[in-house]
Amino acid sequence: MAFMRSPDKVHEFDVSDKVEVYCDHDGKDDERTRGWLKGIVAQVDNKLVAVQFTVNIYLTDGRMVPDRILWFPTNSEHIRPFKRGSKY
Repeated sequence: MAFMRSPDKVHEFDVSDKVEVYCDHDGKDDERTRGWLKGIVAQVDNKLVAVQFTVNIYLTDGRMVPDRILWFPTNSEHIRPFKRGSKY
């Protein structure tokens, strides 16, 4: 009798996970900077991950995101799990 293997974890990220995202944001002295920023996963589906931040973030065309939430594909290279002790 053949059995299917148990499913792997459906999503790499879960709601309320701490993550780091590479994006444009307000850095020290409210100066716009590009780099890794800590955020919290607000929503996950099969294709996208929504991350919410506590500082202002910007789109690549320079516009500020009013709700401080960015959406990323689940396989994006610009999002990674937050590692304790790393700077943001």
